[in-house]
Amino acid sequence: MYVPTMAELTAEGKKPDVLFWVGCAGSYDERAKKITRAFVKILNAANVNFAVLGTEESCSGDPAKRAGNEFLFQMQAMTNIEIMNAYEVEKVVTACPHCYNTIKNEYSKLGGNYEVVHHTEMLQQLINDKKLTIEEGEYTGKKITFHDPCYLGRANDVYEAPRSLINEMEGELLEMASCKADAMCCGAGGAQMFKEAEKGDKEVFIERIEDALETKADIIVTACPYCMVMMTDGLKYKNKEEELKNYDIAELIEQTLKL
Repeated sequence: MYVPTMAELTAEGKKPDVLFWVGCAGSYDERAKKITRAFVKILNAANVNFAVLGTEESCSGDPAKRAGNEFLFQMQAMTNIEIMNAYEVEKVVTACPHCYNTIKNEYSKLGGNYEVVHHTEMLQQLINDKKLTIEEGEYTGKKITFHDPCYLGRANDVYEAPRSLINEMEGELLEMASCKADAMCCGAGGAQMFKEAEKGDKEVFIERIEDALETKADIIVTACPYCMVMMTDGLKYKNKEEELKNYDIAELIEQTLKL
């Protein structure tokens, strides 16, 4: 795969059109790495002029901020902003709604002003611009339910792009009882992913996977590495991981590309 870094392109006197912000999960989590690879393959197939920061990329600061450590968040954010501004970054795309929300809505207060898009939005735009062509058949008629990530949906009103992509693949979209603005959190947001569960009758991810199972879908699709972990854990808890598959929307698009 062709994955240039900002440093490499700058050394050649070149500037990419968009910075692909990979994020901590997309860089280090084994499951999320598959999403990163799928999205890079799509960017290459569509001839998108992009680059990554590579080792210069640090955590966006989202977990620190959600956990209440504003000082650490600002340290992390300022480091990233200084690097991105030095490269004169104008547009950012990321597959993580947490990074998306933080860079889009909170970096501007610290001097980081960028056009930020989620990978579902970019995928839809590439299809609209005829830069990507979906091959019919792979998921035609498949029953698919979509889990709305909190920081993509309720926080930023991005509901239609992922659903439009499912329709592009001619999948049968089955909505959960609570979806879009009424969707439940997967249980990982707000830095909850990094702490023990609090006392209660049922964990959030179990409640959410039960919503998904009620749809009788063949495939659960999400668009967030945090949600991917929680939905996968839910399937394992219910002993359904063999019969029900869990994918990021970019993985489905990559599998159905007409190259």
